[in-house]
Amino acid sequence: MTMTEAGTGERRRRSAGGADARRARRQGGRALKLPFIRRTLAEQLVLDEEGLALIEANAERVLQEIGIEFREDAEALEMWRQAGADVSGERVRFPAGLCRELLKTAPASFVQHARNPERSVEIGGKATVFAPVYGPPFVRDLDHGRRYGTIEDFRNLVKLAYQAPALHHSGGTVCEPVDIPVNKRHLDMVYAHIRYSDQPFMGSVTAPERAADSVTMARLLFGEEFVEENCVLINLINVNSPMVFDGTMLGALKTYARAGQASIVTPFILAGAMSPVTIAGTLTQILAEVLAGAAFTQLCRPGAPVVMGTFASSISMQSGAPTFGTPEPALVLYGAAQFARRLGIPFRSGGSLCASKVADAQAAYESAQTLIPSVMAGTNFVLHGAGWLEAGLVSSYEKFVMDCDQLAMMQRFSQGIDLSENGQAMDAIAEVGPGSHYLGCAHTQANFEDVFYRSTIADNNSFEQWFAEGAHTAEERANALWKKWLAEYEAPPLDEAIDEALKAFIDKTKASMPDAFS
Repeated sequence: MTMTEAGTGERRRRSAGGADARRARRQGGRALKLPFIRRTLAEQLVLDEEGLALIEANAERVLQEIGIEFREDAEALEMWRQAGADVSGERVRFPAGLCRELLKTAPASFVQHARNPERSVEIGGKATVFAPVYGPPFVRDLDHGRRYGTIEDFRNLVKLAYQAPALHHSGGTVCEPVDIPVNKRHLDMVYAHIRYSDQPFMGSVTAPERAADSVTMARLLFGEEFVEENCVLINLINVNSPMVFDGTMLGALKTYARAGQASIVTPFILAGAMSPVTIAGTLTQILAEVLAGAAFTQLCRPGAPVVMGTFASSISMQSGAPTFGTPEPALVLYGAAQFARRLGIPFRSGGSLCASKVADAQAAYESAQTLIPSVMAGTNFVLHGAGWLEAGLVSSYEKFVMDCDQLAMMQRFSQGIDLSENGQAMDAIAEVGPGSHYLGCAHTQANFEDVFYRSTIADNNSFEQWFAEGAHTAEERANALWKKWLAEYEAPPLDEAIDEALKAFIDKTKASMPDAFS
């Protein structure tokens, strides 16, 4: 399919989706799944050309004079040596321009295919993809409080992501299922994404062999030839900032890149501890780390998809605890997005981040101060879009659906201003004239059902009606909503032969090793 054909198909889906969504609301059903975002708004810029050039020059100095360590991986060091880098022990120093030259083979945009072609997403360009929370060991809900995550929680969160209209991606480690051995849980996690959703998903990175298992399962699902020629997995490669890639991350990166699958190279930054306290210093280090890691994917396989990632937070200089929703990380996010566009590769950051322990006002304010910059910066892949709580230690059921409501708002906002004949509304202005109102005019009647976004969480009724209906808080309404979504869930169909092949591979792999919980 050509990009023109894909664009035409998307427009048709948008049109049909709008009509079907309105019909579903009239019949008391839920809105249908929304396609990934095609932004019409200009990106917010925080650096001019002089500032960009200054930080780029500083990043090149870091690469040339200080270098990046590639630890516990002799093969990676030899690959850099053959590419012309100066390797001393595990420290790699890069000749001027080497990393940028290698990155010329990386695609500016790529499609991550889903098993349902209607759910495939573009990553790069003017596209924005929302994915759920990633990595927490704990889960929380109003009924049972804070507790360790289980495989049941994991499956529930995958189902909720599948149900949420504005989540375009199933994500990866939506929580850690600690009731399954560490060395085997990746199999159940990847299978849950395949079985309970038909959206794109992420592979495991906690060991090279687990990355290889993820690729094998993808090949069973999509077919070996399709996987060889297309991106069906995206994965998160974290830099051990400052300026270290460890053997685990390098092993996973090599596995995915050599299979032609996408890697998100992401410096994990708590500024003041893992980068300088200043915005420009942090951006310099981020750019140097990403240049080294992203270029390495091209040594593994020229043309392998790679995404510039950044996870940047500040810390309390009094306690050392991570802080979210503050101005400095937002400026880092905006700046990093500009550098990704200059490198010509997609950008990942952002989400709905907060340090709050519950889904309260702090959680809402801090999440909004990360989500809005994510959208306005032009982020292509937004990880942690829904469910993040307690600085990433907790996946919250209630916050998950509260965040999904905000994601849907951002989806509407990203469409910009409608300047079509209907959007101009000149017939309405002419019909109503001076001194009347628009409530009963033809244009309002034709548009009222979906012209304004309607929140799934907010209560806009009078105090008396709200009180009579139980005086429920937003968190209590969210509790009812996620239970409703799970009650309505229906699994997407999966070919029985593929399902059996996946189960057989999982059983065989689990039987090949003893359980390990560390």
